[in-house]
Amino acid sequence: MNSSFNVGPFAVARRIVLAFALFLPGIFMPNGALALAQHAHAAITTVADFDATTWTQLLRNGPSPAAYVFTNSFCATCPETFDVLNKSVMASGKPVPMAAILMDVQGERALVHAHHYAGVTKIYAFDGFEPAIRQAVDPKWRNITPYVVLVGRSGKLQRVTGQPTAAQLKAWLG
Repeated sequence: MNSSFNVGPFAVARRIVLAFALFLPGIFMPNGALALAQHAHAAITTVADFDATTWTQLLRNGPSPAAYVFTNSFCATCPETFDVLNKSVMASGKPVPMAAILMDVQGERALVHAHHYAGVTKIYAFDGFEPAIRQAVDPKWRNITPYVVLVGRSGKLQRVTGQPTAAQLKAWLG
C-alpha cells in the first residue's frame, strides 16, 4: 500500500533530504572521526565498574589522548560538555576515546544515559564508596559535575570542573 508520503513530489523531496543527511557528515568529518561518531553509541552495551583502583589503572594502561567526564544522571550541563569535547575530536580528525563515568547509577540505568553524551565510547559507573573513589581520582575534587580529566598524547593531565576552554582543548589534542 502506497501512502502519499512515498509517491509524488514529496517522495522526491524526501529522497533529496535523506541523501544530504547521509552525505553531508562525510564532507565535514574525517573518516576516522565519522566512523567513531556513528558507531560509538551502538557499540556500548555494557557498563564497566569504576572503583577506587580503576583510575590508577586507566592512567597507567589507558589510551592517550582520552577524555574522562565524571557525571551523574541529573547533571544538566554534562551533555553540553560532551558536545564541546566531541566537536573538538571531530575537528582533530582522529578518533579519541571519551568515557562517561556515572557516579549515581549503575548497570542498565547507566546505559540509559549514553545517548546524552555525544561521542562517548565507554560508560563506567561508580562501584564502591563514592568519597573514596573521588579521593583516588583527585583529592581536590569538590564533587561538582561535570568533572573532566583530559589525558594528552604525552600523558599530561588537565583537570577541569565544567567545560574545558578552547586553549585547554587545543593543548589536549594539539
